[in-house]
Amino acid sequence: MYMNIFVLYFYIMQDNLFDNTEIAFKDKSVFALYRGYIIFKIISFPRIVSFAKFILSFKLIYPLTKLLLKNTMLKQFCGGQNEDDCKNLIQDLNSRNVYSILDYSVEGLENELSFEETVSRTLNLIELNTSNNFPFIVFKPTGIGRFDLYKKKSSKAKLSDLEKTEWSKVLSRYDVICDTAQKKNVSVLIDAEESWIQSIIDEIYENLIVKYNSKKAVVYNTVQAYRTDRLEYLKKLYQTFSSTDFHLGIKLVRGAYMEKERQRARFLNYIDPIHKSKNDTDKSFNNCLIFMFENVELFSIFIGSHNEKSNYLALDYINKYNISKNKVWFSQLFGMSDHISYNLSDKGYNVAKYLPFGPFKGVIPYLFRRAEENTAIEGQTSRELFLYKKEIKRRNYSKL
Repeated sequence: MYMNIFVLYFYIMQDNLFDNTEIAFKDKSVFALYRGYIIFKIISFPRIVSFAKFILSFKLIYPLTKLLLKNTMLKQFCGGQNEDDCKNLIQDLNSRNVYSILDYSVEGLENELSFEETVSRTLNLIELNTSNNFPFIVFKPTGIGRFDLYKKKSSKAKLSDLEKTEWSKVLSRYDVICDTAQKKNVSVLIDAEESWIQSIIDEIYENLIVKYNSKKAVVYNTVQAYRTDRLEYLKKLYQTFSSTDFHLGIKLVRGAYMEKERQRARFLNYIDPIHKSKNDTDKSFNNCLIFMFENVELFSIFIGSHNEKSNYLALDYINKYNISKNKVWFSQLFGMSDHISYNLSDKGYNVAKYLPFGPFKGVIPYLFRRAEENTAIEGQTSRELFLYKKEIKRRNYSKL
């Protein structure tokens, strides 16, 4: 109760920082504004998104749908098909004091060749950071190792000799990425996965803390606040490392696999690991955030959130307790929540945009996941539509 009043009070006192669309959309042309409005209007209808996915399965009309998506969804949510395509966007973002996190967003591949490709691309991104335009790199654990192998390790099942060799390669890939990043002064964000393989990823992260986080948080683990056990996980980390000189890097998000988690819990008849409602998830996110801010001498915090109240809460703790801005990063996805990203960067906070890229066929699953998430998250699409419409009106009035 106290926390909700506290957040509301600060929300008012901030003079509605995130309502400033002039700053949020400063670099967007009128055409880009209308394109963004139309895209969010279309994806506000779940049936249209589902129908578009179905249409893409027909090879005869694929070239037409590809052309359409490349000039709409791809422009809105992705940086391009390769690193070179992203260069101008990186410079544009940097001119607004917003950093980039390049994310190779090809999904669904699972073989040794694709794992080595992920490592190679990640290392290339680290090497590209000559101007410190992207102080973080990110990768998915299942991008460098088989899902079933993580599952077997998480369940404590015995590995075969071949699997032991395979697992040692997986661990080696973590080390190669983290070691290179540390030498190049880049931090590593390890994405979260499904709950039934996350325990071994958490264990890997704790080992990486000891190897790389002695001077600062080089390696960050991702905490999905929609899980009922994540605050306890943060408290466990605190108990383990509070008496050491190590730094804990945590990327806090709400979560990405809710339907899959619920379906598996029902099918296998175990307790659902996900909070029952969005309100409970929001409370969990804010409680995790507060715990880390109250122990900020140990935690370096990366806030991956499109929720205004959670971001206001973070601002309150930073300002009230005079927390160093270097201990906190804010981040939103490219093409979304510009009203949060650019208004924060305008006030001098550390802000980074996730900038996905990859070959068209490879990023299609990512694009539709973005569309489906916008449809599913209560108020997300309507908020974007309201802001785009507000800025279009503001520009029209300014011409009068």
